This record gives sequence, structure tokens and C-alpha cells, in this order.
Amino acid sequence: MRPANLALIVFASAIGAFALSFADAARLRAQSESASAETARLVERLGLTDPALFTEARYTRHPTQADLQSAFQDHPVAFEHFPTGSLVPPPAGILNAYENLDRKTAAPD
Repeated sequence: MRPANLALIVFASAIGAFALSFADAARLRAQSESASAETARLVERLGLTDPALFTEARYTRHPTQADLQSAFQDHPVAFEHFPTGSLVPPPAGILNAYENLDRKTAAPD
């Protein structure tokens, strides 16, 4: 057997396993659909809020409930104390939401 044929067999097997993983995901989704619907009804009945994504810092627990300046509680160029701060991006449009105050202030004498 030529090495190219062996590589083709390995490559075809990998593609087949990749395709089977999508079929398995679809099967698992169909199985858990009733459990998801039941969980949604329970959340609706109990009036639960969104889950906390991370437990470290108050500004990474849930981005919609965070104070926008709490990440800079020490000073604006402080190092990130918690690793989850690098995993959660700022909310969309928040970086352009504030006007530039450096153009409005006068330089001290």
C-alpha cells in the first residue's frame, strides 16, 4: 500500500467521524428537547433571572447587570485582576457610547 493511500484512508475516516459528530449532536438535541421545554416552563413559573456566568468579579457575573466602571475600580489602566475579564467582551456599542471629554477640557496652566 502506498503512503498516499494510507493518508487518504485516515483523512476519509476523520471526515466520516466529523460528520457523525453532527448526527450525534442532532440526536442528542432531539432527546433533550422535552427537558429544555420543562426547564423553560419552570423558569417562567418561578420568575428566575439570568444565571451568573462567572463567580469571580461583580462585573463578570452577568454583563447586563454590571456597572460599566466597576472594571476600573482601582484606576483606568489597572491590570485585570480576574481572568474572566478577558473572556467577557464589553457590551455591543458601549465603547462608543461616551463622548470624548478630552476635547472639552482645558489644559492646566
